[in-house]
Amino acid sequence: MEQRGGSAEADGRASGPASDPDARWLALLMHAAFFLLLGASLTRFLMRHPGEARTPWIIALSIALAVLYLLGPVLGSRPTPRRLTWLGVLVAVWMVLVVLAPSFAWCAVPLFYTGLRILPPRAALALVALLTAFVVAAQLRLATGFDPNLVLAPPAVAAVATAVFVHMQRQAVRQRELAARQRELIDDLLRTRRELAATERREGTLAERQRLSMEIHDTLAQGLSSQQMLLQAADRTWSADPDAARRHVRTATGIAERNLAEARRFVHDLAPADLAEGGGLEAALHALAARETAQAQGALTVRCHVEGTPHAPLPDRVQSALLRIAQGALANVREHSGATAAGLTLTHLDDRVVLDVGDNGRGFTVESGAVRSPHAVRGHGLPAIRARVHQLGGTLTIESAPGEGTVLSAEIPLVPTAPTAPEAPA
Repeated sequence: MEQRGGSAEADGRASGPASDPDARWLALLMHAAFFLLLGASLTRFLMRHPGEARTPWIIALSIALAVLYLLGPVLGSRPTPRRLTWLGVLVAVWMVLVVLAPSFAWCAVPLFYTGLRILPPRAALALVALLTAFVVAAQLRLATGFDPNLVLAPPAVAAVATAVFVHMQRQAVRQRELAARQRELIDDLLRTRRELAATERREGTLAERQRLSMEIHDTLAQGLSSQQMLLQAADRTWSADPDAARRHVRTATGIAERNLAEARRFVHDLAPADLAEGGGLEAALHALAARETAQAQGALTVRCHVEGTPHAPLPDRVQSALLRIAQGALANVREHSGATAAGLTLTHLDDRVVLDVGDNGRGFTVESGAVRSPHAVRGHGLPAIRARVHQLGGTLTIESAPGEGTVLSAEIPLVPTAPTAPEAPA
């Protein structure tokens, strides 16, 4: 029996019977066997040697051995000094009994178990060897002549009993180690799940913040910018042209009413107000074109055209994104292009929908082979459009040249695909 895993086996000896059901049943069996063997040995002695002078001593020592054995569970299973002292007294009383009455040697097997369960491996083996020697000596005293079985059988029984116990003890240690590893794996899995959930919550929070920033930019911020421009124009013409100033104020009031509706819609469900009013994306784009034309007061005319018929209603998130893209693109046209005419074209194809926003403004030079960083663009207009198209797995194309106007094209697939590059300059 090799001395490996000392601390683990010591823990196993300390907690085995209390925590392992198999060890508990084995302990109960050994306790029962001890008292049966002790009773049988005392009965055999009294039947064969009645009235001898040593009989009172045999009875007294048998009772003392039984009482000592009963004290074992009370002292616990750890190899404490008190527990080791108890084991030494127990073995000493048994040895005296064996010397006085060799038939008590049969109680050795339960004592094997007790020693193996309490002592370290080497000390336990030494105790087993000592007990076996006493058993062999007792058997030879009882025999009328020399019998090889009496010399060989007790060591063989002791070896088998020791091997079985050691095997069971190591199996119990392995099971406890396996259970501990399983608990560690479960703890790691739970910790990983918690970390993943926290990461997903953080990513969801960041995505929601980005979405809200785009929603606010495409609606409230653009509306406030238009109101500011109209009120500044009204302030400049208030004395020279009161009627024009009042028109600017009325237009700004209409924009404020529209922004108020958008703000209430944000509070309700963050859906675009034009879509919430019914009629779908086409009606919302026509309403957007008419509103932009009215707000420009003749400086910009926006027309809307729809080509094709969708085979099925567009998903809500696609309709909302396309409307926000149109709003952002027209805001850029109004603020930066100097255009007098712009057009919205919605094209329904079999597997995708395309929104084109074109103008006849001053245009610009599109950077070839690169996509501008969102931080390099004024405001959130183009970065917000790129982000919306990217989230839907679509492609964004911008065609422009100085003096030739600009065309922005957002192509959204109707079959879910992996997100693509946010912009493809032409």
